[in-house]
Amino acid sequence: MSRGLYHVPKAYNEAVKEYAPGSAERKELKAMISKMRSEVVDIPMFIGGKEVRTNDIRSIHPPHDHQHLLGHYHYGTADHVHDAIKAALKARKGWQDLPWDQRAAVFLKAADLVSGPYRAKINAATMLGQSKNAFQAEIDAACEMADFFRFNVEFMSDIYNQQPNSSKGVWNRVEQRPLEGFVYAITPFNFTSIAGNLPAAPALMGNVVVWKPAETQIYSAAVLMEIFREAGLPDGVINMVFVNGPVGGKVMAMHPDFVGVHFTGSTEVFKRIWKAIGDNVSLHNTYPKIVGETGGKDFVMVHKSAKPEQVATALARGAFEYQGQKCSAASRAYIPDNIWPQVKAKLVTDVNSFKMGGPEDFRNFINAVIDEAAFEKITSYIDHAKNDATCEIIAGGDYDKSVGYFIEPTVIVTTDPQYRSMQEEIFGPVLTIYVYPADQYEETLEMLDKTSPYALTGAIFAQDRWAIETAFSKLVNSAGNFYINDKPTGAVVGQQPFGGARASGTNDKSGSYLNLLRWVSPRTIKENFIPPIDYRYRFMDEA
Repeated sequence: MSRGLYHVPKAYNEAVKEYAPGSAERKELKAMISKMRSEVVDIPMFIGGKEVRTNDIRSIHPPHDHQHLLGHYHYGTADHVHDAIKAALKARKGWQDLPWDQRAAVFLKAADLVSGPYRAKINAATMLGQSKNAFQAEIDAACEMADFFRFNVEFMSDIYNQQPNSSKGVWNRVEQRPLEGFVYAITPFNFTSIAGNLPAAPALMGNVVVWKPAETQIYSAAVLMEIFREAGLPDGVINMVFVNGPVGGKVMAMHPDFVGVHFTGSTEVFKRIWKAIGDNVSLHNTYPKIVGETGGKDFVMVHKSAKPEQVATALARGAFEYQGQKCSAASRAYIPDNIWPQVKAKLVTDVNSFKMGGPEDFRNFINAVIDEAAFEKITSYIDHAKNDATCEIIAGGDYDKSVGYFIEPTVIVTTDPQYRSMQEEIFGPVLTIYVYPADQYEETLEMLDKTSPYALTGAIFAQDRWAIETAFSKLVNSAGNFYINDKPTGAVVGQQPFGGARASGTNDKSGSYLNLLRWVSPRTIKENFIPPIDYRYRFMDEA
């Protein structure tokens, strides 16, 4: 039992290491990559703290070298999801009864593990399993992961400290109770940190979790589970299962003790989850919390006063870092014709200078897309543009999957602002640009707002303050994360809480206290020290 009003350590953003030639961190990471490439790992599910293996064994290959075998994982069934739910519910009371500071200590330790002794391992796993270069892995798997854990603890403390006023003779309190059941976490391939945060955030607030990672992220997910266990997370609090999405979703949606889903993935999948929950809501013991961050068709809007070199750099980084496989990646841009020639020249030069290959070679800026299905989808957009009279490919356009799933960063210029790649999420290294008449800025802003159903991230580039304010107002609902003279990617925990609305999700802002509030159910407590002993009020007295 706690016997103190504890103050948690002040959260801070983990410093990003540079991995410069000759640096200690570069040598350590390269050695870890070599070690992990030389091994073939066996990855079980974890249910109730036990390793669970099956006869359905599936292989893991680097997307950039699909003939190389990294390991195998054990695929499960609906029965394993049921077992994971039972294990979670069994652990629930003990975890919820644990003082909050003890829960905090688990995740503070996990932060120090992921940024310390596990840093090279989690980065190497992300590089090999998800084809991220060293810098992209560092900012994601090591730094953002540690940031989520540290800042979530601080946010939890802040939430608990928010208490109501009390009048004379009364003490009012608010208790933030964990939810009365289990949370189902469905995590994506593209960010190891998101894969860790989606089960960890509800668990920190006292909930128990069944976690289904993306099959293309299982290699680094296994390292995350290793970190959780070493940090002291009790058995059954987070259970990791590898199952088909609809199979796990059906069990989730029909279970009476299901209390919430924490999701990052595609918009269409999220819609199906929402519908399944609604169809089965009469089965649930409480109304489930539905928290999701889905797709994006993120924009860069440029005013005629913008500096061309800044715009070109933002597009090169914002569209093509991690092969455009970020929900926030710049995928459509609106450039005024007065500065288009300068923007085009620098952008094409930059894109043509990109080196592409496996992340083991640190000179490579571009790596492979995640799998063959993604490769086929992305290249279909490129092929369509090649055969459309309204489009011109000014950079990239080639692709090859013989060794790995490599697609050249591709820039399409279209004369049709409603062209399909200006509207549809591609989730790959494809940027589409519409060049507009410089004197039609406000009209283009209005068109931008109506072109896509998504509203995740967006950026405005301008030197003119009127232009910035105009975009700020007209695009008020176009992006949950809005950037001024910066690329629309790279949100930092504790600095830019992340999430969008419309078709981009529920905007519950991971990396902030707002997300954690979704995983508690407040109880208001009023204690009256001297209760009245007469029902009469003074207004009833005779004059």
